[in-house]
Amino acid sequence: MAEPASGDRKETSPADKEEAAPAPKKRRLAGGERYVPPPRKLSAGVSFGAEHFAETSYYFEGGLRKVRPYYFDFRTYCKGRWVGRSLLQVFSSEFRAQPIDYYRAAARAGRLRLNEEPVRDLDVVLKNNDFLRNTVHRHEPPVTAQPVQILAEDEEVVVVDKPSSLPVHPCGRFRHNTVIFILGKEHALQELHTIHRLDRMTSGVLMFAKTLQVSKRIDEQIRERQLEKEYVCRVVGEFPEQEVVCEEPILVVSYKVGVCRVDPKGKCCKTIFQRLSYNGKSSVVRCLPRTGRTHQIRVHLQYLGHPIVNDPIYNMDAWGPERGKGGKVDKTDEELLKALIEEHRSKQSLDILGVSEEDLSSGAENKDRGDPNAKDAERNDTAAACPLNSNTHLEMLDSNQELGSSQTQNGQIGEKASEEKDPLCLECRITRRDPSPKELVMYLHALRYKGAEFEYCSKMPQWALEDWEE
Repeated sequence: MAEPASGDRKETSPADKEEAAPAPKKRRLAGGERYVPPPRKLSAGVSFGAEHFAETSYYFEGGLRKVRPYYFDFRTYCKGRWVGRSLLQVFSSEFRAQPIDYYRAAARAGRLRLNEEPVRDLDVVLKNNDFLRNTVHRHEPPVTAQPVQILAEDEEVVVVDKPSSLPVHPCGRFRHNTVIFILGKEHALQELHTIHRLDRMTSGVLMFAKTLQVSKRIDEQIRERQLEKEYVCRVVGEFPEQEVVCEEPILVVSYKVGVCRVDPKGKCCKTIFQRLSYNGKSSVVRCLPRTGRTHQIRVHLQYLGHPIVNDPIYNMDAWGPERGKGGKVDKTDEELLKALIEEHRSKQSLDILGVSEEDLSSGAENKDRGDPNAKDAERNDTAAACPLNSNTHLEMLDSNQELGSSQTQNGQIGEKASEEKDPLCLECRITRRDPSPKELVMYLHALRYKGAEFEYCSKMPQWALEDWEE
């Protein structure tokens, strides 16, 4: 199931896009005229409140921030293509992350509701505007226990230093283990507007607006390219001393897994690289992206033959002996995705990719490749932060209090059911290896974010210091 909540980024499926109006054609530009994109549609803010934060609680173990499992509702209105089909047919064809026996058991347990009435028979035929609700026992992957540090706050903005491994907002399997929820639960910061985003594995300066007016003002600066972003990373080998400019186009291979590559059919982009230091094994490099494509910095560094030292996607054996240097990959996209997934499976590290076996069981990993609605993400390094789950068409609803959730003062205990195994939950039967805190850090950090009226910086991470060694 994909899990967009009120205010979350929502990805649409190809079938949904068939009904959308065609995108307006771009105006032909006069000679020398620069194209300025139209204003992006701004969210009214991510509206999460006390009832959402009380769904569960955090606990800390082994350097990790963990979320106690909790009951949660997904909801959807009947899609046009479902009309006249039975629930059994819909679950079998579109919600394959769970076996059909699970849905039969969920119906018997009263966890499936149609128009708010319990579903006892999956042979019931769906009608237009039917409303379906499915209650699940939800587990979230752990993230680093490193706190979200507030760098600056005033009446207009909140600026934080985001740790690696944390998504910015709820998406995929993540809800409470996100920057938005941690700021709401631990700092009482709500109704925030996302100005820019960082990939889940990228750390550093992250900025939110407190009002729609501020968000619009800064968005105008983004459109006019008045913002400067500076990243720092540690890459394999001795990076050239002279400045390097990479302008290779980038194509998204899979939105679900979050993989891109250099390809002539990709989107144009530009990154400037400057070496800061070299310790005999690896180099610290300043990165100045002039565009904001998905995984731009990481893909360009891979192309140059200097991937980020611990990049869990672009510095893997799956790319071949040269690891994608020069854009050379002796595999089809399908073979590449399969090899990446198998490499992480062998290391029991699928969570590092942000996907699970259930996500992958819903269909071929590459079928979402051509999604024109998936956004460019800050647009640097964002789309992969939120890979889609299988039930793309179900939307979030508040947790079902009838299934045993209870909240204590300050949210330290969480729900009753979190301490017990849920009889229908497949996740409860699986023992997963926790990632180590080291595995949850990638050596890419957003160091500085500068606009016409502001500039925010974070400290240089330890791994970026000149005398640092692995």
